[in-house]
Amino acid sequence: MSATPKRFPDRDEIARVRDEADALETGAEGPETRRLAGRVMARRDMGKLVFCDLVDRSGRIQLLCPVARTGEIDVHLGDVVGAIGKPTKSRRGEPSLVVDELVVLSRIRSPLPDTFHGLTDVEQRYRRRYLDLLMNEETRATFVLRSRIVVAIRRYLDGEGFVEVETPALQSDYGGAFARPFATHHNELDQDLYLRIAGGELYLKRLIVGGLEKVYEIGRVFRNEGVSYKHNPEFTMLEWYEAYADYRDTMERFETLVETVALEVLGTTKIHYRGHDLDVKRPWRRLKLVDALAEHGVWSDDETDLRRILDGRGIDTTQDKTWAQLVDHALTNYVEPRLLEPTFLYDYPVRLSPFARLADGGGEITERFEGFVGGTEICNAFSELNDAVEQEARFRMQSEEGAGGNVEVEPGDEDYVQALSYGMPPTGGIGFGIDRLAMMLLGKDSIRDVILFPAQRSRGD
Repeated sequence: MSATPKRFPDRDEIARVRDEADALETGAEGPETRRLAGRVMARRDMGKLVFCDLVDRSGRIQLLCPVARTGEIDVHLGDVVGAIGKPTKSRRGEPSLVVDELVVLSRIRSPLPDTFHGLTDVEQRYRRRYLDLLMNEETRATFVLRSRIVVAIRRYLDGEGFVEVETPALQSDYGGAFARPFATHHNELDQDLYLRIAGGELYLKRLIVGGLEKVYEIGRVFRNEGVSYKHNPEFTMLEWYEAYADYRDTMERFETLVETVALEVLGTTKIHYRGHDLDVKRPWRRLKLVDALAEHGVWSDDETDLRRILDGRGIDTTQDKTWAQLVDHALTNYVEPRLLEPTFLYDYPVRLSPFARLADGGGEITERFEGFVGGTEICNAFSELNDAVEQEARFRMQSEEGAGGNVEVEPGDEDYVQALSYGMPPTGGIGFGIDRLAMMLLGKDSIRDVILFPAQRSRGD
């Protein structure tokens, strides 16, 4: 077996050479030699002329291989090759490269899926993503655009004076969301630890106490929960915290960020998501949570009464142990699916919002909002609670929720309360999933379409 080359330097991208060839007159050759490399995805033999389609990350181009110049073409479908030649436009007007030398860089050993239809089995696409990327140009484009979304987000936040930081993914006390964690054990420290369930919220707010004022983190988050079109056990989350701001400032900044990112990545604010044509251009609609629930007849601040209402509508509430869980059930079933246009649902009861400040005027309402697009939650934000005494009381309230049967409550964090005791400026904070934002902007119905390697059952199952 002959060894293949270890490198193929100084190569050109197919897209650039294709543009160069497209500008030529039919039958003409460009003056400069180009070096392309990629995978052979089609081959057609026409006597002494062999046609191949070569694909790299940037695109596809036709190779014209005159056997008199190249010698016999020992190339199979799926081989990775290097092609040296000059741009040309074929007699049929197809931008091409007329090849002087074709070098095999890697031999294919397993047959490709049906090259005419690509890899269409959905489960195989997720399980063997490398083949999905190899065979489906749309998949490659999706993940390039996802990457550009993250770059655009960073560019916006960096331009607004935010500092990107990193916080622990392994935590002794998990918090920042209502979710069950994955647990592990550190042998040397002989200590149980948890993979974080939120994007570093309590650590990021410690940094606000420390004077960094504007911070954000993009990182992996892990929740021991079910899998659905919008849930994966691990996902990418962004959280930012901004001192001297409240939830209204955060609303405006988030809708500005989404519009900015859409224009940079897509060139438009108009999207098609979950069967609906939508526009993410600011300003978004604003609607109070209590008003939205009351509009659908599923609001009561009394647990017994709310359970009666939901039971009367055929909703199974047997797993809802607390009033907060009943409200979340009502929201999920009656409000969320109808929030199609970009909407901020705001002013949540304190029992649902252990980290949010109380709204002006007293009462049991906090300054919290969630953003929805196409019936899907896209973000969660607060005017952050910054009083240590009140925060400690909220943790106690959450402990009572846990005693009532809610296994997803905040467990509390004494050190965080201690940090707040040194004084945190008024702060606006938000968390949102990069994956859900990518789903929305790219028009994908499942989170598994925007995560390269989504969770899968083991093959034996």
